[in-house]
Amino acid sequence: MSHHYVKFDHVSYDYPNGFKALDDVSFLITHGEKVGLVGANGAGKSTVILHANGLLMPQKGGVVIGDVPITKETLPIIRRTVGLVFQNPDDQLFMPTVEEDVAFGPLNMKLPEEEVRRRVGEALKAVGAYDLRSRPTYELSGGQKRSVAIAGVLAMEPDVLVLDEPSSNLDPHARRLMIDRVAGFRHTCIIATHDMEMVKELCPRTIVMSRGRVVADGRTDEIFADRNLLERGGLV
Repeated sequence: MSHHYVKFDHVSYDYPNGFKALDDVSFLITHGEKVGLVGANGAGKSTVILHANGLLMPQKGGVVIGDVPITKETLPIIRRTVGLVFQNPDDQLFMPTVEEDVAFGPLNMKLPEEEVRRRVGEALKAVGAYDLRSRPTYELSGGQKRSVAIAGVLAMEPDVLVLDEPSSNLDPHARRLMIDRVAGFRHTCIIATHDMEMVKELCPRTIVMSRGRVVADGRTDEIFADRNLLERGGLV
């Protein structure tokens, strides 16, 4: 089976305060699928995202990326395979300049300097941030930080791309560039978002979550045509 697939197998997770974030969540995403993950605030989307590359571990069930179950021992492999863009870009930006930040991942992969420069340049151009390459990251606006955080993940050329609210704080031009870049991503992509128009454009399949459970999983056009389902999921 393709090493690009993502499988959640009866995953449950409670936060320390007792909040049940995931309740028996199962789905399989195969190679090349672009899947929207939607739901109201608190539905469990971000918790799914954090399980996708091992930042959280299931308390019940399991998560498998390709043929590799996510465990503490497999985390180095998983994090080379799954590129995660956090909802808050400040969680990802820590180097002095934009260029250094985007280069951090490829450099840690021990890639040749020329290849690192190519990846950094292409990733920054893809999100409309190439002119920011010499800027200190702390001087960036919220939207600029979002673009650079996405570029940093794209530069690692992951097999699975996972994005948490990727269009948040982007101006229309940067949002268009980001959507076009994600559309051109050839491998598996999971997009957790409230941006329903982006889901309609990018994702043939949508998973709807509510109160930690998957309440619908199917073709995006059919899900968005079901007014009762959208109301139950807090999406309208």
